[in-house]
Amino acid sequence: MSVEKKEVVLEIKALHKEYVGKPVLNEINLQVQRGEVIVVLGPSGCGKSTLLRCLNGLEPIQGGDILLSGQSLIGKNVDWKKIRQQIGMVFQNYDLFPHMTVLENILLGPTKVQNRGRSQVLEQAKVLLERVGLYDRINVFPRELSGGQKQRIAIVRALCMNPEIMLFDEVTASLDPEMVREVLDVMLGLAKQGMTMIIVTHEMGFAQAVADRIVFMDSGDICEIAGPQEFFNNPRTDRARRFLNIFQY
Repeated sequence: MSVEKKEVVLEIKALHKEYVGKPVLNEINLQVQRGEVIVVLGPSGCGKSTLLRCLNGLEPIQGGDILLSGQSLIGKNVDWKKIRQQIGMVFQNYDLFPHMTVLENILLGPTKVQNRGRSQVLEQAKVLLERVGLYDRINVFPRELSGGQKQRIAIVRALCMNPEIMLFDEVTASLDPEMVREVLDVMLGLAKQGMTMIIVTHEMGFAQAVADRIVFMDSGDICEIAGPQEFFNNPRTDRARRFLNIFQY
């Protein structure tokens, strides 16, 4: 996919993150345009998930800046409760409340955190559930759902908060192979609708299909940024070539 020059909605400047004095993110710089899909690839432990957690305020950083629509997210006065309504995140584990129905799980955030009217959110939830093919599961409990269905519900729950950006952290990693496609199809649909997304995945075919740009990381560094065709067909770095050889590209 190609992206015209658009508004920069998220900017990462010299982002530095350490764990017990050991660097895990080294001076990360990246701009994300509105409507763009960034796919972050790299070996396990290279800092991909840590990067997403920093962007969502789940990890403190030791240097650099993160700007959302030009406003810094660094500092004691940042209200992450509000910021996370703009930067939604879906994790490997669905984190649905087991004692609540699908609908109750979806309505909780918008009605309690955003103080939106139940009827308004209910209509939005119905539309989104229909879109992901799960409207008929609206009143069941999570224990009655497959892994792929739970992950689709987690995506709907995040979307009902009306975020500007969605972060996806290996959302298919814990799924059986036959359930992976149904979740990836939902994400492909979001990309077509213009949702700004940063996706960490090991699904190479999906990455090639959905990404506007590939960000390849290794050992806490961004080694390469390229369009998907360029990255998969002609990677510039030896490290990226070795990585892709594992997946027989």
